[in-house]
Amino acid sequence: MPRLLLFNKPFGVLSQFTDRGSPTLRSTLSDFIAVKGVYPAGRLDRDSEGLLLLCDDGQLQARIADPRFKMPKTYLVQVEGDPQAPALECLQQGVRLKDGMTLPAEIARIDPPDLWLRDPPIRQRKSVPDSWLKITIREGRNRQVRRMTAAVGLPTLRLVRWSIGDWSVAGIAPGQFEEVSTAVAGAGSRGTREL
Repeated sequence: MPRLLLFNKPFGVLSQFTDRGSPTLRSTLSDFIAVKGVYPAGRLDRDSEGLLLLCDDGQLQARIADPRFKMPKTYLVQVEGDPQAPALECLQQGVRLKDGMTLPAEIARIDPPDLWLRDPPIRQRKSVPDSWLKITIREGRNRQVRRMTAAVGLPTLRLVRWSIGDWSVAGIAPGQFEEVSTAVAGAGSRGTREL
């Protein structure tokens, strides 16, 4: 049976096991995961946090990461500003980016979630409010959620990937991982938990 790890990637960690050619030492997956033969199924930007799936099976890896399968990815996003209906509707219908229109997204305003502290903390401005959104997309363009929120005038301050398909980062501390069963195709033994 394929191995599947659910890793809560901290802020500032690269979604790869090595950092070749960098003039500065940057944190990688090898600083947290000593399991041999697993590789990331998709990516998560260095300045984003949350769920990163790693597996040792190419077919499972493709099913998770390939946009053709449209596996839902849910993010908790702290944005600068107070989202109003027109901006939220634009995100729901799809946003025009430099590389084309995005697919429609599921958007909801949420109360600030009970998350771990980020290191370093988010820079707060007293004169500008911030808000939290729950955004679910079914594609995976480079820095897509950040570009979508920026396109509607809501720059992203903090981005946490909460779930991919049925797998969730709930209950996993930053820098920690859990191995889950892949007995049921496309679903983990550890289903998505609510916030």
